[in-house]
Amino acid sequence: MFMIDSSETSEEKARKRIRSPPKDFNELIKRLEEIKKMGYVKTHRPGPTGIGKTLEDLLEIKENNVPGPDATMLELKSARKGSRKRITLITKAPLPRAANSLLLKKFGYPVQPYGRKALHVTLKKPLLWTTIKGECALKVNINDRIELVSVDGEILGFWTKEVLEEAFKKKFPHLVFVKADCRGKGVNEEFWFNEAWLLSGFNFERIKELIQKGIILIDIRIGQYPNGRPHDHGTGFRIFEDKLDMCFKKRKNLFKQ
Repeated sequence: MFMIDSSETSEEKARKRIRSPPKDFNELIKRLEEIKKMGYVKTHRPGPTGIGKTLEDLLEIKENNVPGPDATMLELKSARKGSRKRITLITKAPLPRAANSLLLKKFGYPVQPYGRKALHVTLKKPLLWTTIKGECALKVNINDRIELVSVDGEILGFWTKEVLEEAFKKKFPHLVFVKADCRGKGVNEEFWFNEAWLLSGFNFERIKELIQKGIILIDIRIGQYPNGRPHDHGTGFRIFEDKLDMCFKKRKNLFKQ
């Protein structure tokens, strides 16, 4: 006689119970708790986007939107714990409006094939000078705003709390953020989704603290149009993806109700 192996993995058992997207926020939390109990789950897609694809499949959702409190829809994001990958937190050119022109004039360098100027540099954390063309050029200064300062003490650009808050809230009004321990690589990578947060609100003091520690870095990205005018290529603030939750004013642990 042949014996049929009826054993199932925890993922297979859970997916039999999960056959449609969560109907509301409470059900979403229950789904996430159930996924946590599954332990390590093999990636559904190799590569950087595998973690998001795997979580979406387990939740049976087609897009990264999930139900939130008060019948709102929230964006769903996920990250590998300990990841050194940076994601864009805020994209915003510095003030005043002439700042990009001044930065390009002082520190820009010709880029082929057209010889137009560009300035692409990641600034070091405050108190450390960033070198451009082999010389100390810029540093970040933090007080009631975030400033770009030259070696001769000139403030070449800045961001105020209000400007950053507007850009941040536009990109992240609310968010469900799920973290996972991971092991293995490529097609054999596995995730254990064991941390989940409901996030909202802008925390300027925390943003400044994370810049001081080098967890958030500022990327200057400026190009030039044929007529010589500066072209912002996405200057902004970038953070280690697994530290995203640290930027928010309100942080609710969904696994501690």
